[in-house]
Amino acid sequence: MLGEYRIEGRRAAEIAASVERGVAEGALQPGQLLPPMRELAATLGVNANTVAAAYRTLRERGVIETAGRRGSRVRSKPATTGRDYIAVEVTEGVRDVSAGNPDPALLPALGPAFAAAAEEGDRGPVLYGDAAVEPELARRARADLDADGVPDGPLAVTSGSLDAIERVLAAHLRPGDTVAVEDPGWGSLLDLVPALGLRTAPVGVDDEGPLVEEVRRVLEGGVRALIVTDRAQNPTGAAVSAARARALRAVLRRHPDVLLIEDDHGHRIVDLPLHPLAGTTRCWALVRSVAKAYGPDLRLAVLTGDDVTLDRVRGRQRLGPGWVSRVTQRAVVRLWREGAVDVREVAGVYGRRRDALIGALARRGVEAHGRSGLNVWVPVPDETGAVARLLQAGWAVAPGARFRVGAPPGIRITVADLPEADAEPLAEVIATALGRSAERRYV
Repeated sequence: MLGEYRIEGRRAAEIAASVERGVAEGALQPGQLLPPMRELAATLGVNANTVAAAYRTLRERGVIETAGRRGSRVRSKPATTGRDYIAVEVTEGVRDVSAGNPDPALLPALGPAFAAAAEEGDRGPVLYGDAAVEPELARRARADLDADGVPDGPLAVTSGSLDAIERVLAAHLRPGDTVAVEDPGWGSLLDLVPALGLRTAPVGVDDEGPLVEEVRRVLEGGVRALIVTDRAQNPTGAAVSAARARALRAVLRRHPDVLLIEDDHGHRIVDLPLHPLAGTTRCWALVRSVAKAYGPDLRLAVLTGDDVTLDRVRGRQRLGPGWVSRVTQRAVVRLWREGAVDVREVAGVYGRRRDALIGALARRGVEAHGRSGLNVWVPVPDETGAVARLLQAGWAVAPGARFRVGAPPGIRITVADLPEADAEPLAEVIATALGRSAERRYV
């Protein structure tokens, strides 16, 4: 059955776990057809309804998909394994521009901030029942949101952007609901949505954000939620412009019941202004992570939104982790208070590195995108071939398959710690990998 792999189990949970195990181990490959329910039930000696329940669980977890009479098969990007199975192995001597991390040299030292935060805690430990949000963090975060035109709303602190988005989706949606996502878009989010049992509706993006007509199409098609990256979009670097924001708000006003989630992880590393969509629909949320500006290991994001959404998120959070460490919150406040990150300087460094690579590629006739943030997106005709040729030439880039649902192929290059002097050599390697002729390269 299915080659060497045998699905096992007597109960629905056991059968589902067996399939998940096979996918995680690679014994069941993406796109592989599973046995018809009645056939598997006969093989296992169980009722067909038991297998049906197992398959339903696997669909809700984003492991398999069902296409009517064509049967059930492993998703092309199953949530069980995530997108790590598309990862490129970086060997010794290869320059890694695939990871999506900020430049460590631009991150502030965390030790002094945590030491100071611990000293502040000497006035008394945080105990069960204490406030979940550090008062000064709430004041400073709210002042920043006010300055950027984000509507007033309650605050929560979560363990990063993805934690916040997951909590907001879970607060409003049920398995089977459809969520509109950017395509190309953040790989972790594209994994999260099906893992929650939700369906994805891809929306194309350009340098100014989600395409208005595509947003209109999916909203009219009945999606329950829309997720938008305001700035430093991963992987394309898109940033929602003022004109695009006006057009998107006009579309959203005709669909007030849609849940709107905005991810502004580019806060404090991007010098482009925020043009929020928040408040256009009844239920909305906007999240700001400190990962890119202060360090991923802080695992902290500030979430705001309408009263109902935040009440549900905070209530469920109380039943789980309870709160994000107040020591960590105080350390972040300390970093804000001391101006540990110079936004203009950091945004300028990342901007010059993006522009250097995009310009070098343009001189060789290679299209590239990167309006803001840490990454440059390069459309390619043959993604696998381009990644392999670049690896052979000593450069590891991220395969676009990590970030795509139905968008054309591409590669993502993280320029966060790429010296400007390396832009020309890297562009030359990319142009060669894509087969650009010498005549076109220097037009």
